[in-house]
Amino acid sequence: MIFAYGIANLLQSVAAARTTVHHSFDPGLLLRLAGHRTYLIGLGCQVGGFVLAFLARRDLPLFLVQASMAAGLGVTAVLGVLLLRWRLPAAEVVLLALLVVGITGLVLSARPAPSRQLGTAGLVTLAVTFGVIALLGFFAVRLHGAPGSVALGSLAGLAFSAAAVAARPLASTHSAEEFLGEPLLYLLVAHSVVGQLLLGLAMQRGSTTAAVAAMDAAGAVPAAVVGLLLLGDQIWPGREWLAGVGFLVTLTAVLGLTRYAEPQHQHAVTGGRDRAVVGRPPRLGATGPATVQAASTGVRQRATRS
Repeated sequence: MIFAYGIANLLQSVAAARTTVHHSFDPGLLLRLAGHRTYLIGLGCQVGGFVLAFLARRDLPLFLVQASMAAGLGVTAVLGVLLLRWRLPAAEVVLLALLVVGITGLVLSARPAPSRQLGTAGLVTLAVTFGVIALLGFFAVRLHGAPGSVALGSLAGLAFSAAAVAARPLASTHSAEEFLGEPLLYLLVAHSVVGQLLLGLAMQRGSTTAAVAAMDAAGAVPAAVVGLLLLGDQIWPGREWLAGVGFLVTLTAVLGLTRYAEPQHQHAVTGGRDRAVVGRPPRLGATGPATVQAASTGVRQRATRS
């Protein structure tokens, strides 16, 4: 799951950088992104990660599964260094190392257990949450640059967090008929689609790292709390401190990565065709894993950071 999401983040960010920026909450963005083979491959990786995460949630607590998704950010960074010549500043290398330490603590403290079922109140809450996230996304899409990337990424995280809450009890179904007839399935799909749209919008406006880090941070905490309070997620006795430290370290590392948020590319439309516009000239400093290069369009887009 971690590797699948890391590859998906990288490929989808490249496709988002080649698509005209949308300034409205328009589902048509997903159709435009679907015109890029890079995005479709990334989407395939994300679907694979989604399936693996779904299977993991059948027995593993949400605080582990959701926090582990953040480790995909490290995979994205490593692939960026190997394939796109990204250069990681020392501080970012430390943060990525902290991700590994935090995830290790969570793995050692998580106790596998089946999920409790959500009642009617839980279903209604998930439905209302869907409406609230969509409404906030309608207004957040007007933000530009790093603030827009972080705001939209955070909303995407909340949508994916709600999807994770729906998936935990859904994964415990015992037959195809029960699975297809479960309202949680359709709430899961609805939250996932909105989350995907919000993530695409977030990646268009600024740093890939900022968008994904904000998504992971906003998605980890609500799901972890709901899992522990309502879904029967468990921690091995005597390791509560390790779970707390691991979760805190992971979340701190992910939030720390948002410090490197910096607008990295601009888009324009000319003659009905999408055209990437080179951003401002580079300043002194290291370029981080937010950099996206659109070689096939003949334009090099460079992220800069002081």
